[in-house]
Amino acid sequence: MTEPNDENLRKLLRMALPPSPETRLERDLWPRMLQRLDQAPAGLSRLDWALAALLPVWFFLFPNAIPGLLYHL
Repeated sequence: MTEPNDENLRKLLRMALPPSPETRLERDLWPRMLQRLDQAPAGLSRLDWALAALLPVWFFLFPNAIPGLLYHL
């Protein structure tokens, strides 16, 4: 691009995207992150247990699927 086109593009971008009035955070986010890391991890849900119980049934009904699953692991 030529210089006049670059300057025109800069003007258009400044008009389309005005500077944000608030550039600082209202509070520090790091203490909240540390609290979340200290929390106990979530346990297994009923859906997880149901899927784990269906896996042997699926292997029994479709034994040819076992190599495919092992390949993708």
